Amino acid sequence: MDKKYKIAVLSDLKNSLGNTIKSTLSLAKMLDGDITIFHVKKASEVVTEDSNLSAIRSLNSEFITMKNDINRIVTTYSKDFGVTLSCSCAIGNLKNEIASYIEKEKPDFIVLDKRKSGFFNILGDNLIPFVLKKHKGPIFLTDDLNVLDYDNDLSLGVLSDAEEISIADLTRDLLLHSQGPLKSFKILKNNKATVKTETTKERKEVAFEFESNSDSIKNISNYITKNKVNLLCINRFENNNNKERTSLSMPANISDIINNINVPLLLMGQNNYTS
Repeated sequence: MDKKYKIAVLSDLKNSLGNTIKSTLSLAKMLDGDITIFHVKKASEVVTEDSNLSAIRSLNSEFITMKNDINRIVTTYSKDFGVTLSCSCAIGNLKNEIASYIEKEKPDFIVLDKRKSGFFNILGDNLIPFVLKKHKGPIFLTDDLNVLDYDNDLSLGVLSDAEEISIADLTRDLLLHSQGPLKSFKILKNNKATVKTETTKERKEVAFEFESNSDSIKNISNYITKNKVNLLCINRFENNNNKERTSLSMPANISDIINNINVPLLLMGQNNYTS
């Protein structure tokens, strides 16, 4: 690893950030990253009066409260885990503020809690697909019930719908923290489910191949649990006929993946791969 990664945690502070930050801290320790918490709140949740003066007062008061809340969180976790965290916050249109933050700060990683952010939610924010479109780098989706723990051995998996799984530089860096083999999960058309162990010069790999059907993701989820995988990397790019990466894409079954696979997910960016 020859760079320090910028990791941004997106939050609305409606729910506890505890497990999200714990998983992010573990990832940051493995990859040598700096963490910033970006808290954004909708203006419509703050301003309820028609008067411009009252609206300005409400915005100013809420901004101070937000800063105090986020500073309290940063101080607590910096002290407990011995790491430096920074923070910033904004009030406005949720998607506009996030898009502006990504454009200005250019984080390497963006972190969301997959269950709290939601893929499709009743407010129509749809943060995960929105961030997938706006951010070309990796996106780390934490799982509130299954925390990535730096002090425990990493069991790493990779999911792809390609016959040959491309291993990202990030995946190689993460494998340095794992004693076991890489587990690869492949969804292949017209293939029966198989399990095989492969050894290359770089690594030992246990490959699980699944038929492409409506139960593929649920079957993979069962195998992930059985094999105690605690971080799953997902290839996020389109291939042409020559199997060359052409552009980033959102996996067609990403909602099924988020809803059924109960471990933290790392959605890889296009620039994480070597040719």
